[in-house]
Amino acid sequence: MDEHKNIRKPLLSEQVRLLAEEKGFTMSCDDLTGNMLRTLVSAKPGSRILELGTGAGYSTTWILDGMDGSSSLISVESEADFANIAIEIIKDNRVQFHVGDGGAYIEEHSSEKFDIIFADTWPGKFYMVEEVLEMVAGNGLYIIDDLNPQTNWPEGHGDKVIELLEFLDQREDFHKVKLDWSTGIMMMTKK
Repeated sequence: MDEHKNIRKPLLSEQVRLLAEEKGFTMSCDDLTGNMLRTLVSAKPGSRILELGTGAGYSTTWILDGMDGSSSLISVESEADFANIAIEIIKDNRVQFHVGDGGAYIEEHSSEKFDIIFADTWPGKFYMVEEVLEMVAGNGLYIIDDLNPQTNWPEGHGDKVIELLEFLDQREDFHKVKLDWSTGIMMMTKK
């Protein structure tokens, strides 16, 4: 089975990728993760979705491609230069972009519930994890990627990933699956 064969990329994804590369952003999700996000989102119509770490919007295009008309997405990015790529290219009334500190967003919206949270940045993935897990609605999904070693990891980052996985493994209020696939993914469903 060739997992890369016949992956249909979202319409705007290539435009986002090219502009991101021009600006030096190389941390976008890969196509396998994007395809998985699209598939999971399409299985939850009418969802409220939170993306922590818009980057340049590559994963955002995959999420939107799976969303139905009654779903909504909030995408948060701290780096305006990168977020502006997504804002400039992605014109979709189902998404609201928030440019600012992800930790501040989490604090300000901690009482809100989301059906799917894709945490692809430090807040919500390496700190404020407890707060973000509380934002997952019943039967909702929490998804993180980049858990397998990456060439662009700074020194000591691998230890942070191990610590995160150990913390998440202890949680008894979620069903969990770790996938040694793509860049390394963990999905959790709130019981």
